[in-house]
Amino acid sequence: MPDLVQKITAPNGVTYEQPLGLFINNKWTPSSNGQKISSINPTTESEIVSVYAATEADVDSAVRAARSAFENESWSGMDGTSRGQLMVKLADIVERNQKVLATIEALDNGKPYSKALGDIEEVFSVLRYYAGWADKHYGQTINASPAKFTYTVREPIGVCGQIIPWNYPIGMASWKLGPALACGNTIVMKASEHTPLSILYFANLVAEAGFPPGVLNIINGHGSEAGAALAQHPEVDKVAFTGSTATGKEIMKLASRTLKSITLETGGKSPLVIFDDASLENAVKAAHFGVMGNMGQICTATSRVFVHEKIYDSFMNAFVEYAAKVSVIGDPFDENTSQGAQVSKQQFDKILAYVHAAKNEGATIVSGGTVAENRPNNKGYFIAPTVVGDVKPNMRVYREEIFGPFGVFVKFSDEDEVIKMANDTDYGLAAAICTRDNSRIHRIVPKLKVGVVSVNATNNSDFRVPFGGVKQSGIGRELGQAGLDAYSNIKSVLMNIT
Repeated sequence: MPDLVQKITAPNGVTYEQPLGLFINNKWTPSSNGQKISSINPTTESEIVSVYAATEADVDSAVRAARSAFENESWSGMDGTSRGQLMVKLADIVERNQKVLATIEALDNGKPYSKALGDIEEVFSVLRYYAGWADKHYGQTINASPAKFTYTVREPIGVCGQIIPWNYPIGMASWKLGPALACGNTIVMKASEHTPLSILYFANLVAEAGFPPGVLNIINGHGSEAGAALAQHPEVDKVAFTGSTATGKEIMKLASRTLKSITLETGGKSPLVIFDDASLENAVKAAHFGVMGNMGQICTATSRVFVHEKIYDSFMNAFVEYAAKVSVIGDPFDENTSQGAQVSKQQFDKILAYVHAAKNEGATIVSGGTVAENRPNNKGYFIAPTVVGDVKPNMRVYREEIFGPFGVFVKFSDEDEVIKMANDTDYGLAAAICTRDNSRIHRIVPKLKVGVVSVNATNNSDFRVPFGGVKQSGIGRELGQAGLDAYSNIKSVLMNIT
């Protein structure tokens, strides 16, 4: 049997055993043909480990394990209270292992360890939240006729294929796992090939919690092979995907072959509108977090910033000064670091290419737009926080999702004008407003064609509140009670009683 685990000691002194295989039916296995993917540390540009990458045959094995677990009702047939108790147990185990999981995220993703700890807190919080729903997902009775007893029940969909992204690997996994498990589904989850390590470690915690075999299967692999095989597998009843819009469209095509239920959370080019009555200090902080948070690798990133002409110059000066002060680039395990590396060389090169595109189209690079200075050991995929002005609506940097610490700033003068500009995009995931005028807030919010609006803040989310987009930013909602709807079917029963 090939070696399926590797001992790793991280720079912060945490030592752990990293699984390298595919987690199918509560067992670790290599890929059927032995193929592997290298996991690269974006801070050092060196390999952490190589993990086995699933083939189409491996995907089939994982799906069949999930199907068997669903059909034998080891999970779906368990009463909701017992399912919830196992989910709480898993949440407790995740909390006990949060330092290891955060360490893995910092190594594999490049984000600061302190930020990764916050991601793990969300994981066990989401699991506990949905554990509470496991025995509270009700049907209803319907007074259709005195001669009939009519009612509905909620039933699990079946086998769910879940494909997670690389920006919040284990965080986004929890958004999908929580409601799917609470509703009694079984799962095959595919990790991003860029960041497979934390969710593979999480698999051992699932087994430790005592989940029945086949309930949760976790695989790694290339999207074009493992992801495509999962999305079109005839025994998969639902596909949930978080990632780019282009990939989401392909997932939708593949899933359509058997009319699978789908949930898609895809791209964004979110606007932040800052009015002249806004608190300048708060607006600067909100704008910075909106586009620079998590190295700009946030689907809701408010990367188009519209600033009222009366405060544009003062805002821009304050923003550049603030960004220079708080953007501390460095080793993710240094407690002073606030900005880590981009996730991969591919993403690093993509962001720098947009800098050239901005210059070629006539925009002004106000600050940044370069490889960051003071990189640890002069290595790593670090980008200096980039501020671009003189941006026009026809420019690529205005219209396309960049997914990096790269904000474009646009001057406006009129409320109606800025609403049109904010909505002038193929995307519709999120938007944000900074103003002290409550009547303006309630006037504008209904006009913004998005799924989530933050007021006097950016990138707001809460696991108790539905999350999702419109237009080309996705289909369906995750989180909150609404997240349960994506993982259950309604069955209607009409019973003659006379």
